[in-house]
Amino acid sequence: MAIMKMKRAVILAKKRDRKSILELLQRMELMEVAPGGEEDEVFRREDTSETVLLLRQKAQTAQRALSVLELWAPEKSGMLDSFAGREVLTEEEYRRRAVHCEEALAHCEEILGLEKRHAELAAELPKLEQQLIALQPWLLYDLPLSYVGTEKTAVFTGTLPHEVHLEELTEKLSAALPDTAFDANIVSAAKEQTCIFVVCGKKDGDQVFTALRKLGFARPPASDVNPAAQSAAVTEEKSRLQREKEDTEQALREKAEHREAIRFAADCYTLRAEKYQLLSTLSQSRRTFLVSGYLPEQKEAALQAALSPYDAVLEFEEPEDAKETPVLLKNNLFAEPCESIVEGYAIPAADSFDPSFIVALFYYILYGIMLSDAAYGIIMATATGLLLRKYPNMEKGLKRNIRLFFYCGIATTVAGFLFGSFFGDAVNVIATTFFHRPDLRLGALWMEPINAPMKMLVVCFAIAIIHLFVGLGCKLWICIRKKDYAGAVFDVVFWYLLVGGLIVLLMTQQMAADMFGIAPWNAVMAEPAKWCAIVGAVGIVLTGGRESKNIGARLGSGLYSLYGVSGYLSDILSYSRLMALGLATGVIAQVFNKMGSMLGGNLFGMIVFVLVFFIGHTMNILINALGAYVHTNRLTYVEFFGKFYEGGGRRFAPFAVNTKYFKFKEDL
Repeated sequence: MAIMKMKRAVILAKKRDRKSILELLQRMELMEVAPGGEEDEVFRREDTSETVLLLRQKAQTAQRALSVLELWAPEKSGMLDSFAGREVLTEEEYRRRAVHCEEALAHCEEILGLEKRHAELAAELPKLEQQLIALQPWLLYDLPLSYVGTEKTAVFTGTLPHEVHLEELTEKLSAALPDTAFDANIVSAAKEQTCIFVVCGKKDGDQVFTALRKLGFARPPASDVNPAAQSAAVTEEKSRLQREKEDTEQALREKAEHREAIRFAADCYTLRAEKYQLLSTLSQSRRTFLVSGYLPEQKEAALQAALSPYDAVLEFEEPEDAKETPVLLKNNLFAEPCESIVEGYAIPAADSFDPSFIVALFYYILYGIMLSDAAYGIIMATATGLLLRKYPNMEKGLKRNIRLFFYCGIATTVAGFLFGSFFGDAVNVIATTFFHRPDLRLGALWMEPINAPMKMLVVCFAIAIIHLFVGLGCKLWICIRKKDYAGAVFDVVFWYLLVGGLIVLLMTQQMAADMFGIAPWNAVMAEPAKWCAIVGAVGIVLTGGRESKNIGARLGSGLYSLYGVSGYLSDILSYSRLMALGLATGVIAQVFNKMGSMLGGNLFGMIVFVLVFFIGHTMNILINALGAYVHTNRLTYVEFFGKFYEGGGRRFAPFAVNTKYFKFKEDL
């Protein structure tokens, strides 16, 4: 439960060891490297932009090839394979595979070439098909479509844009050419077009062509062979291209055997690009190079041991500026899952504290009360526990979230037994409907919220007060750590007195006791509580605007701060959602149980009950588990963090192996 103490490290080493040391730092993932200082006569920076660009292009080529393989040879994977994580490689395995990266890149080029050729073929085949369709009406025509006649005759071959019979064509041409001899013929006729050819004397060619144009005449694409021969040639070409297309697809599928090598190449080139990108920020002389940055204090010995084989100077120093120091959280297995909750709101400042453990303590309780069904909790805890056990190599972020729901499942199980809910009232419904034992039921270890809603509401408000007061306590701790003792009293103690006094004063009143269904607190407590509230209120009014030098403005700001007590009331009321979501889960579960049992205890009724039970409770657990997650985050972010948490830190970002398919094991 802490922010890891950071040290600033400076490494000065020989340039000949630059590659090895940078690769070592990258694999160890323990140091955030800072950009080098200004250039001078000794230390300069190296321009590696061209190398970085080339390496990134190679990595992108590999990624594109993998995308093509996924299209033509998709990898078979199960629903849970995403939990398996990346394959772990040792340094020796990495170096053994790295020598084959260029070979893998050659396969990538071949894959992309095949994919390009396949696209060309896919575009060409429809064109050939259209040619065959266009030639179909001309198959009975014996002459080439480009044939225009002899020395003394003219031949016009083409189409008219509608169906025309020979008599109609002859009449129209005769009317347009009363003194011209011609011979009109129809090759084929259809609703969309009519294929014709007309023969006339050479000297009458222009007149005949003009008359045909008026009828919508259009020449077909020219060809030196007759349509039948052209159709046969196109058919043969189409078959050849189709075979080539199929061969290309088969070749692409066969390239899938290189998938692992290509994946490694993509990661390898990405690593090298990041290394050269970092190299451009380092200060280097003719024979040495300088690396500086931050690392956790507890990793000092590991870094010293790793650099011991090299001629390198390593120094550690305290960071000068806390605002510039990166933040790395370190927690036990119980609190670690809630680091993502904390970081999702803001990174704590380096000189602040990590609230992950306190967040976890309340987070699991709040979630459990909202879902509050023992069976749902057992399902969640069992499913997530099995995932954690079966996939130990799961990615860190995913593992953290899975463990979060594991603990939420345990809390839900406990809350479910406390409130007597196991698939709602499934135990009693099943016993009554199918075994005629209405006396069998799962009793609540504490209470049933459905039968005691006011008591449950009091519990929710009590949790709210504890949660908010713990938040104020965190602010008190922050003020004390910063030696802001005035802020500790004015901004925390006075609010404790005011809110705490008002709560105690309220609980001594009979009206409040009757409303909540509990006995009033001892009246002796009323007088001290009243004075505590008065002292707190006066203190807030007098100190709430202490930044202002003007007395009137100070009092006005103090009165406005006192108005913040209404915010505490709304915050406490906001925790009624604990009861609301808990009741919703239980009531919906009971409704599905009731619906499933409506057909009685016969065989058909049993089948219907199983179907309704499975579908209904699956929907209920999914919807309400999500709802509990959302509202628990809301209470944490708005009500709890609103009392003390400011953030302002910067996440620790070490020089690391940012790969997609493999990760590397380094013994630290």
